[in-house]
Amino acid sequence: MNSARPAVASYFDLSGRTIVITGGAGLLGLQHAEAIALAGGVPVLLDLAAADPRGRAGELAERCGRDAVGMTVDITSLADVQRACAELIASRRRIDGLINNAANNPKVEAGQKESWTRVENFPLDVWHADISVGLTGAFNCSRVFGAQMATQGAGVILNIASDLALISPDQRLYRKPGLSDDAQPVKPISYSVVKAGLVGMTRYLATYWAPMNVRVNALCPGGMFNGQPPDFVDRLTSLIPLGRMAALGEYRGAVVFMCSDASSYMTGAVISIDGGRTVW
Repeated sequence: MNSARPAVASYFDLSGRTIVITGGAGLLGLQHAEAIALAGGVPVLLDLAAADPRGRAGELAERCGRDAVGMTVDITSLADVQRACAELIASRRRIDGLINNAANNPKVEAGQKESWTRVENFPLDVWHADISVGLTGAFNCSRVFGAQMATQGAGVILNIASDLALISPDQRLYRKPGLSDDAQPVKPISYSVVKAGLVGMTRYLATYWAPMNVRVNALCPGGMFNGQPPDFVDRLTSLIPLGRMAALGEYRGAVVFMCSDASSYMTGAVISIDGGRTVW
């Protein structure tokens, strides 16, 4: 055995690297953060005050025995994102990566008519809010943290898109018995637009910052099981070759790969991990 060759595990080592995660205190954001921490990195959880990013970071640090940072940030505000970046730099932290994870995923509230999700009825305030978080927020964070990484001469941006960035939602999944066609709920159009937009942003920034060694890629995950109604799960899994939704934590390996030197020759890539759904 040639002892001069590094162990394969070293390619995935994030020791000493600081990775910023938007929506970091949410369900999927915390999975990304734990993956970064377990690979030796320092996750920085950006989220709104109501999500308690500082508290979630403290719990993560205790659970993993690693450093973690939580910051209250509204990513729709460029000034707030700039403040967060300045604070991290002032604390002598180098920005090594950004995971654009934050997104609205509106759900029908109790007593609300489900037909509001349809294109003909879709509220403009919801449209603007979804675009503001999912696209404008990702742009704000990319321009601020990406520019910092470009100045440093290296870095990684990972955009969390969706299988619905690659295919249209199958609206049959959301149908409710007893409702007329024009009253049936659907997956909101804003979700598809945001996730497809992230793919476009990925490709643009990948070429824009390639000379500065800032790599930009997108991950398109499929649905993760989180206690959804059995009838919905049955319908969805019938569309997935592996016959199930993703389990909690199944995207961790991909996140570490795409944030580490293991993917050093990858930029502008769009990786689908969806149990095969987009193949059918």
